[in-house]
Amino acid sequence: MEDTESQIYEPLTFEESRVLGSLIEKESTTPDYYPMTLNALVTACNQSTSRDPVVSFDERTVSRAIEGLKAQKLAFQVSMAGSRVPKFKHNIAGRYPHLEEPGIALLCTLILRGPQTVGELRQRSERMVPFPDIPSVESELNNLINHPGGPLITFFAPGGGRKSATYAHLLCGEVAAPHAIIAITASEVPSDPSWKEKIEAELASLRAEVAELKALLS
Repeated sequence: MEDTESQIYEPLTFEESRVLGSLIEKESTTPDYYPMTLNALVTACNQSTSRDPVVSFDERTVSRAIEGLKAQKLAFQVSMAGSRVPKFKHNIAGRYPHLEEPGIALLCTLILRGPQTVGELRQRSERMVPFPDIPSVESELNNLINHPGGPLITFFAPGGGRKSATYAHLLCGEVAAPHAIIAITASEVPSDPSWKEKIEAELASLRAEVAELKALLS
């Protein structure tokens, strides 16, 4: 049998990566609505939460990205009984058979939200796979770096204004070191921001899911 991981593929376009990340995320977070229709995929790609950067793709852009993913063996169309419209699934495990769920969750988070630190990845991937601690995240990130078919992510050591190591995916090709985030002053930092961020994240996720449901019913 031909080894899928030994084949050479072109780097994904940004649009293809956004569609792929959206498919992976929604399979985990809204399994009742997966596989996804084109309309639901457009909504997922254009979410204003859990996305960096925020985009405004139209159906033609998403359709073109799906065709690109199908050519790269990263997505396929399925026909489901009772469904009047085509639906789509990702094929990340078929393309990369050595990947397991924790690594897929971290890769997906990097695809959808750009370069991030270990702490950010642990928090932001929680809806897909909860990690018990930072070392468990670091272990999975090392697996992605040392992936048998070639590295799927890279990291940038602290420096250049970055206080922590930053990780980025490589599915779209090599990436430049991210710029450091400008530090804010102590007076601008809320006394206890964690609870507020958590509530805001939960509300944002609920709004996104409501938008998806509306897209599915439209």
